[in-house]
Order: sequence, then C-alpha cells, then structure tokens
Amino acid sequence: MHKMKNHLNIYLLVSLISVCCFPLLAQKNNVIKPPEHIKTIVLKPLNSEAYAPIVKLGEKLLLSFDDINSDQRIYSYRIEHCDYNWQLSNLSSTEFMTGYATDRIRNYQNSFNTLQYYTHYELEIPNENNRIKISGNYLISILDEYGDVLFSRRFIVYQPRVNVGVSAHRSTDAGSINEKHSIQFVVNHQNLMINDPYREINVDIYQNNDWNSVIKNIKPKYVRGSELLYNYIDGLSYWAGNEFLYFDTKEIRNATNNVFKTRLDQIFHTYLYLDESRGKKPYSFYPDINGNFVLRTLDADDVGLEGDYSWVYFSLQYDEHANQKDIFVYGNFNDWQITDETKMSYNREKGLFEAKILFKQGFYNYTYVTVDEANKINPYEIEGSFYQTENNYDVLVYYRKFGDRYDQVIGYGSANSEKLLN
Repeated sequence: MHKMKNHLNIYLLVSLISVCCFPLLAQKNNVIKPPEHIKTIVLKPLNSEAYAPIVKLGEKLLLSFDDINSDQRIYSYRIEHCDYNWQLSNLSSTEFMTGYATDRIRNYQNSFNTLQYYTHYELEIPNENNRIKISGNYLISILDEYGDVLFSRRFIVYQPRVNVGVSAHRSTDAGSINEKHSIQFVVNHQNLMINDPYREINVDIYQNNDWNSVIKNIKPKYVRGSELLYNYIDGLSYWAGNEFLYFDTKEIRNATNNVFKTRLDQIFHTYLYLDESRGKKPYSFYPDINGNFVLRTLDADDVGLEGDYSWVYFSLQYDEHANQKDIFVYGNFNDWQITDETKMSYNREKGLFEAKILFKQGFYNYTYVTVDEANKINPYEIEGSFYQTENNYDVLVYYRKFGDRYDQVIGYGSANSEKLLN
C-alpha cells in the first residue's frame, strides 16, 4: 500500500508539472457571452473589497448590467446548479434552493444626464423570492422576453466545513526561479470525516480570480491524520506574470491617470498612452487590483445610473512578426473572456496594434495576452513574468462523498504573493 501511494504521488506530481508549465487554456463550459448591447456586467459580493463571485452560504451577491439599447426590456434570470466541472447537475431546483429558480428582474431604471443612454438593471442573490440552500458551483443566466439566454455568469457558494491554509512561494526550479510562483496549502478536516480523500476531495486553484487560470483535480500529496498536505513544491506553479496596467475615467472629460487625451463626438472618446511590450524590460512595480475594476465617477452620485460611457482606445507597440498569434486586451472587465471586441488589429501605417472598446466610467485594470489557434491564452508572452509580481491565489475545496449526487464546496482559502515565504 505504501509503495502504491508513492507511485500515485509521483504520477500526480508529474501530471501537475505538465499542466502548470504550459500557457493557460481557456475553459470549455456552458457560459454564454453577452450580445453587443449588453455592457458592464458586474457579479460580485456586496462587500466592496471583494471582486470574485465567491460567497459563503447565506451571503449576498450583486448582479448588475446595462442595456445600451435603452428601451426598458423585461428581463428574467435563472439560477442553475452545476457539478465540479461546471456542467449542469441532475438536481431539481427544489433541492438546491427555495423559492423561484427563474424570476423577473424588477429593479431597472433608465440612465440620466449621460450622453450614452442605457437601462441599468440590478439584482441581489439571494432575495425575498429565492434562497440558495446548498454549496456548489452555480450558473446564473439572464433571459430575454422570449426565454432565450442573453448571457450567463458563474459563481461559487461555499460552506466552511474545513480550514484551508495557503502560502505562496518563489519557485525553487533554477530554470524559472525568477519567473514563477509555487502554491502550497493544507486542508484540515478535523470536524469532517473523509473516508477516501484521493477520491472524495478535489481542489481548484485560481490566480487573480481568472477563470481561465484554474488548475483542477488536485489531489493531496500526503495525508497526515486530519490534514491533507498539498506541498508539491514546484508541482503547483504559476507564471507570476506582471502587474496589470490601468486607466481611470472617473473624470471622463479630462485627461487623467494614463489617459493621453479625451474627445467629445456624440459620446466621449478616451485615448490611452502608448503601451510597450514589457517582457524584456526590468520589473517595475505598478499598484494594481489584480485585473479587476471599480465603477466610479466624480461627476455624479450614482455611477449605476449617471456613469457615462466612452470609447477607450488602446495602442501597443509590439513586433508584428514576433509570433503568429492573436493579441487581446484582457481583464475582469468582461469576465476574462476572449471576444472579437477585445481583439487587437495591426495598423501598418502606425506600426502599432490597436483596439477600441466601450467602457463605463471607472478604474480599470487590463493586460495584453496572446491566443494561439488552439485557444491557449498566454499571459506573459507580451508582458513578461517576474517573481516580484503581486498576485492573489484562491483555493477551493470540493467534496463528493461516495453515493452523493452533487459536489459540495467545503473550504476556501487564499494567499498573496506580496510576501513570498522563501
């Protein structure tokens, strides 16, 4: 038995290394991207300091979005329970929630004092018409008046039944010591009987709440009493990447942080300073919010209804012949999705890659990524990777006891690489 467990650990370690050393792969899932007239989708806890749609059972999420067609359409929402791999589970709605799994969005208003008209929709989950009863992965879909899905988003509900201690380390691999972080963690299940942790427990890790960064199906390296040890050293490793770039349009009429100029032509146009590839430059610290965004405006009290929109112009100086991959503007502003809107085109006359994206007023983080023909996202090819980069790492623990019909989320822990432990 001891020899078999050693073989299992070696197999797991080799598997993890082979996964983590390759560029991130965009997940295949049932998430539907929004149409062009739906903008500024926010799904986050009510806590203003949190960005990821991960909440403890009983806590609330806020969903909001704008429809720039501005005709006050009647939209509904549907909540569905998913399994560990984000496929719809076999549970009926009465098994995972009380109230209505599908209901109308009742809170919506037209914008005012804005050049770009829109209807703003808001929804809290749970609310007086529904309550989620169990932990797990969830999908919320917004439906039009015909019942067709406009877009969908993922969120995670956890119930803390185990303690998760997470730590970030500098890689010990001589070949990547200056470029990677290694993640180690311990799951303590003192108050929960787990018969077979190698079969019943699965763990996911995310870097900076990016859905595409997930490392899945992680098994413990050692089991010591009520502790599951995931100290693979360099087995669970991430390219550290670089600090996110940013711009701020809270004063939409004026050039401010990283904004070169603004222009008014029907609506506002915001031109950012030229960005350059940072991959071969020394590391420089940029204070960031790890790819996230905050809606804000100095021109009004309610950014939800009075925040205006502007076309934001990105330009990147990068060798056209450096690779044959597509380049995208990337961040949580669109749920880390690769879309036609965020794809950059090459302007031969200027010798620059360019993109134009519509943003609501606020503070936004972004970066540049490449995507190959296999849809693999490479976040460090243009921006470089430096161990000094500050990243957040989230660990989620899933539990499915033999005979259970769904995957519970029983633990959640996080660590920041600002203070590496080695």
